[in-house]
Parts: sequence; C-alpha cells; structure tokens
Amino acid sequence: MDEKNWLADEFEANREHLRVVAFRMLGSRAEAEDAVQEAWLRLTRSDRGSVDNLGGWLTTVVARICLDMLRSRKTRREEPLDLPAHGAIVDIASNPEREAAFADSVGIALLVVLQTLSPAERVAFVLHDMFDLPFEEIAAVIGRSAAAARQLASRARRRVQGQPETPDVDLARKRSIAEAFLIASRNGDLEGLIAVLAPDAVFLPDAAATRLGNVVPLRGAGVIAESFKGRATSAKVALVDGEIGLVVFIEGQLRVVLALSFDGDRISTVDAIADPGHLRDIGYSILEG
Repeated sequence: MDEKNWLADEFEANREHLRVVAFRMLGSRAEAEDAVQEAWLRLTRSDRGSVDNLGGWLTTVVARICLDMLRSRKTRREEPLDLPAHGAIVDIASNPEREAAFADSVGIALLVVLQTLSPAERVAFVLHDMFDLPFEEIAAVIGRSAAAARQLASRARRRVQGQPETPDVDLARKRSIAEAFLIASRNGDLEGLIAVLAPDAVFLPDAAATRLGNVVPLRGAGVIAESFKGRATSAKVALVDGEIGLVVFIEGQLRVVLALSFDGDRISTVDAIADPGHLRDIGYSILEG
C-alpha cells in the first residue's frame, strides 16, 4: 500500500470521531463535515513525518478549524443549530460516572447551552469534558495557558450544569487583587507586586504580545514583578470572559488582554493575549469605580 492510500485509510478510520468532535463544537452537521474535510486537506499538505499520533493531531487540527469557524460566526452574529433526535446524538462518553454527571445535559438541551458559550469556552469544555484532552493540549488550540484553559472549561461546565455563576464576593476579592497589582505596577512597587503574585506564578505572552511588548515567558514572582515594575500605565481592570482580568488600550484600540488565574489570594498565571483573532473572541467589560 502506497503512502497516499495508507493516509486515506487512516483518515477514514478517524473520520467519525472527528465528525463528532466538530458537531459538538459547531452544532451543525454541515459545518462539521466542512471542518472534517478541511482537516483532510491540511493533512495532505502537512509533514507527516513530524506527526507521532495521527488521531491526536487530527483532533487538534479539527478543534482549531472549529474555533476559527466559531469566531467567524460570532463576527457575523450567526448561530446555526441542528436539532436532531436524542438518539442521533453520540453519548458524551462511555465513562459511566461522566454519563451520570452530565445525564441532564445530553442531547438537544446540551447543544442549546453550548450555543451560549464563548468560542474558547466551548472548545475547552468539549475537548476536555467530552473527549478527555489534557489542558496542556487544549491550551495550544485556544492560544491560552493550561490554567486559563482549565478556567474556561470550569466556567462552561458550571453553565452546562445550571450552576450559578461565580459569586460576587469571589469576583470582588479577585478584583481587589488585580487592582493592587495595577497600582503596584504603575508605582514601580516591586514588593507590592510580589505580594500579590504566587511564588511560582507564570507569565505567558502569545506571539503577538511578545512582539508588541518585547517580553518573554517568565516563571516566578520576582522576575514577573521586575518585568511589570513601572508598566501597565494604560491597563484597566475588567471582566474578561466572566473572570477578573486586565485590558490595555493603545490609541483607543484594545491591543492586549491580560487574563488572570488565581491561587487563593494571589495571581498564579498572567496570560498576555494580543493576537487580533483571539482578541475578537474575548468578551470584556471594564470595571469602573
């Protein structure tokens, strides 16, 4: 069997799984088919020698394609939704415990709730809770850190299960920490910055943020504090995808979002997002006063 036929056979062996992944994310069979076909085209153009796990590689590629489609749909304010019979929807997982946990969310109701999630929330939730992908792999798909991916999936899970949103008291506490971080940064207060950062905190800029701010990934409260000392003069505290974060405007345009993750009363992760495609996906609301 030549390589082309072998590749086609391997893709066909994964096609149904990829179709299910895409349908869960998009809620449209036609769009799911388009996503799967695009994955095949990308596979034929790829360097197969660098692919160790073809099934995992294809799942990641389909997830990225779906994320782009969701973002494009959001821009056009379109939201197609197929409403199949319950029997036509693949079970969330074969794991009995997971089936029990999501018993009330299977079928049409789940698809409807998924439509209310942001593209990043939807992808993180589907890949982790339905298909068991680790957050490290999901992070690469959505352009966030593993901690941020975990946070997105957790928030999506709460909404799918009908649990209340993050309590106001928790948001108020996180807001005060973010404001303390901003004040210390603007004042060049190194000790103040270290006080609100977890000892093993990480700073993870995307490629666009790296170019814009001439920064690199950092680990440790001390080095992150040094990097932010005297900066963040134009940053503002905001709700970023429902969680406390920071937004930076340059000449009236949103240029950087700092998505924050917390460990107790300290900031554990700072994701600097400047990629225009990712920024379009992020919902934010500046917190005044």
